[in-house]
Amino acid sequence: MVGFGGKQAWLAVRQGPEAGPESVIAALGLRDLGTVPWRDGIDLAHLTDDRVAVTPPLTGARDELWVLATGRWLLRPDISVDVVELSTVLATEVQFFATHRVTELHRWQRAAAGELIRTFGYVGQTGEVTSWHGEPDPAERDAGLPGVLDEETTVLVGEKDVLTVANAWSIDPTTLTGRAAPGPLRIGAADGES
Repeated sequence: MVGFGGKQAWLAVRQGPEAGPESVIAALGLRDLGTVPWRDGIDLAHLTDDRVAVTPPLTGARDELWVLATGRWLLRPDISVDVVELSTVLATEVQFFATHRVTELHRWQRAAAGELIRTFGYVGQTGEVTSWHGEPDPAERDAGLPGVLDEETTVLVGEKDVLTVANAWSIDPTTLTGRAAPGPLRIGAADGES
């Protein structure tokens, strides 16, 4: 396998009867272009704005199987990934992570059964917390978040913190490199692209 994570966005979808790789591609409204080798798929997702690489189910947190979907397409400002809607459509837990160390943009969201559990967003260039819903869990507290956000609170979050939360909730995708692949990646393409 080939890892990813820096300057990237990804979804972690707990596998279920309605939440395999093909279902994730369909729920995102992408065309399934089929399978590709890991290196090619990760490179394509990282270097283009219209492709998403989707993993086969991978063992992660809580010994659950997780399908990861990654690509710059998920970072586009004109694309809105709704984890609540995806968790309803796929009938499972859905998480969203994004980190971009140039602008110090760091975000994570978590939804299950059509309910938003947690969301956090931060832009380091301005020091602004852009979203905050729900209570930080132990993984977030370990990453340095305060228990309560108020005007007196200073927040400082970096890329490693996003990966720490991802590891606790599902999978830190930077740890995939060198592990045996349970299958090839699938590539999804945005409408109108080939």
